[in-house]
Amino acid sequence: MSSADSARPGRGRGGERLLTISILAALLAALLPVVRVIDPGWWLIGALLLAAMILAAGYTARRYRLPAVAVTLIEAAVWAVFMTLVFLRDTALLWAIPTLDTIRAVPLLVESAMEEITVGAAPLEPTVSLAFIVVGAMGLLTIVVDHVVVTARMPLLASVGIVAVSLIPAIAAPSDVDVIGFVFLAITILFLIRSETRSREKPLEREAERTAGVPATALGIGAIAIVVAVVATPVLPQPGARAGTGLGPGPGIDATLQLGDDLRRPQDAEVLRLRTNAPSVPYLRATTLSRFEGGVWSPDRAQTISLDADRAFGAVDADDDIRVTDYSAKVDIINLDSPWAPVPYPAIGIDGLSAGLWGAVPYNHTVASTNSSTQGQSYEVAYAPARPSLEQVRAATAVGAQVRDETTELPTDIPPVIGELALQMTAEATTDYDRLTALQRWFRGGEFLYSLDSPVEEGFDGSGADAVAQFLEVREGYCVHFASAFALMARTLHMPSRIVVGYLPGTPTTQSIDGQPVFSVYSSQLHAWPEVYFEGIGWIPFEPTSGLGVPTTFSSEATLPGQPTDPDAATPQTGATPTAPGDQAQIDLEEQRENAAGGASENGLDPLPILGVVAAVMVLLSLPFLIRELRRRTQDAAARGGDAAAAWQSVQEAAIDVGITVPASETPRAFARRLVEQHGAPASEMNTVVLAIERASYSRAGNRSQWMGDAAADAAGSVRVALLASVPPSRRILALLAPRSLIIRPGSVYAGSAPVRAR
Repeated sequence: MSSADSARPGRGRGGERLLTISILAALLAALLPVVRVIDPGWWLIGALLLAAMILAAGYTARRYRLPAVAVTLIEAAVWAVFMTLVFLRDTALLWAIPTLDTIRAVPLLVESAMEEITVGAAPLEPTVSLAFIVVGAMGLLTIVVDHVVVTARMPLLASVGIVAVSLIPAIAAPSDVDVIGFVFLAITILFLIRSETRSREKPLEREAERTAGVPATALGIGAIAIVVAVVATPVLPQPGARAGTGLGPGPGIDATLQLGDDLRRPQDAEVLRLRTNAPSVPYLRATTLSRFEGGVWSPDRAQTISLDADRAFGAVDADDDIRVTDYSAKVDIINLDSPWAPVPYPAIGIDGLSAGLWGAVPYNHTVASTNSSTQGQSYEVAYAPARPSLEQVRAATAVGAQVRDETTELPTDIPPVIGELALQMTAEATTDYDRLTALQRWFRGGEFLYSLDSPVEEGFDGSGADAVAQFLEVREGYCVHFASAFALMARTLHMPSRIVVGYLPGTPTTQSIDGQPVFSVYSSQLHAWPEVYFEGIGWIPFEPTSGLGVPTTFSSEATLPGQPTDPDAATPQTGATPTAPGDQAQIDLEEQRENAAGGASENGLDPLPILGVVAAVMVLLSLPFLIRELRRRTQDAAARGGDAAAAWQSVQEAAIDVGITVPASETPRAFARRLVEQHGAPASEMNTVVLAIERASYSRAGNRSQWMGDAAADAAGSVRVALLASVPPSRRILALLAPRSLIIRPGSVYAGSAPVRAR
């Protein structure tokens, strides 16, 4: 080696470059699942850019043969400068050098991101704090993986870490298996392990001492494993929890009306299953909130009575002339950890609760425990809803001497807009029921929008009077805002009101037990709705939340007894509790909302999904060509830099692509002669490539000092073109779109035979 060569930094081998690229690909595969939790944006580009910069810095530092500690410190410095420049430049010196103010700002960003993750629903909006967490974590992961793979030479350990990181989004936001993402992750992991193995070998050893068939066999095993995981796993029986056998702490019920925190959580788990002999599926209540103190709704303080006591649930508040029907419902808890047992209203009996002291609350016909939980419970509830006619409910007044005073109390500083809007929206109504239905129609009309995000974005989230006033101004919110606004507006009209916390009726399943369809209720169906007390009838629920449930209506006496025939008077069971989503009234209502939101529906087929599928298929089909072309360009660049083995390998791979055998037992000259005589390769260019590989192979100490300039690279290119021209058009197209050299290596067992005849 000349003195000039010895003065140069150690030339990075092609294997080291390939290893660096494989690490970046594996990190990309681990990062992609995050887009299911956070909307794609500039953070994705920033994370990839930071990972690439750290890997490039580590690769360059190793070329200068710096110690491992120095390499890691350089990578850490790149991470710190990048994070400071992008996120904290206002606190830094010269926009990139961290200061004490920079360090103080980091906990604030982390705290803000944690709060957004806690109360947010997937996919989250890519805010600065979230981007800081994701990009920073990606950079730190890159440093760790680079050290474990390149320095410690433990690619399997790094692969386990990468797979674990990729699973975090799936745990945070459960969803269907992303088959494409899994396959991509598996391929990158195999690519990483193979690249690390190749980086240990010397270049000439890879050409002369390769064990035939080993790379292709390993690749085949990996491909089979991926196919089995993708195809066979979904066929296996899936584990499932039986009704009434919940495992571990599950979702709970927040009775402080902070339901937004629960509703915005990305997890959506099945909490219970329900079936009933009633004509429609009831809402399930957990507790009621009547006291409005300090701008906050609080659960009712009522004494529980043992379930074994006579009339533990009290009497049904309905006069003798009001029709009351007895029904039963079976509730199987799947995954719900709550001291309140969800029951239909009004419950008059319950059987099956165990493991603890359970009692009934006569005031609101609910069931609660002081020392137990609903987890794993399975019970049957008897309930008797009052079903007045439209004429009866219009004749009743929303008052009641026996109703608690706390159901009519209002804070002294209630914003005037609440009472003013209540009077304005009910000005034309003549009865209490008509006033309440007028409010219900107004809330469910086109002026209000159901949204879990808007309250947080607009800076309010709660059920207090100020939050209600802001909700009435913004006119976007979720069930808590609708229920609170309705209840407070009813109180300004001198009507007793309270709020119920419980669950929507759920969605129908394919199961049926004793002729009763089974409904499944999920944690996302946690709900709040208002009730108003009517003399002689009892508490009547209303559904003001836009986009959920069915509005409360009653049938005229002409349609009673029996089911209503008037399509505009879909009598809810439980005397006005909104019907199940599977009812026709609900279906019609959903269609109306979809038409209102999306305008007139188009009868024609939407071409965008089809075009998207076609584009995805085209991209997948072009991947082999793109990968092969990238490899060819890399080989050409290496050949022009003096790597004769790269030029020779490009000729071998071109032969494999068109179906020419490349056995390990054949010498370069014999192989070149066969290409010239049987496949039309140009003799002069072929001799140039052979001369280059022989000089490199037999030079002193195995080095490649016998550089032939660009001659070997140009000659190899000419041979490739000639080999493509020597085969039929169909084989030529196949060689370009599905190159065999991507999976069959020169000298392997699979390269020893090929279905191509001499021309």
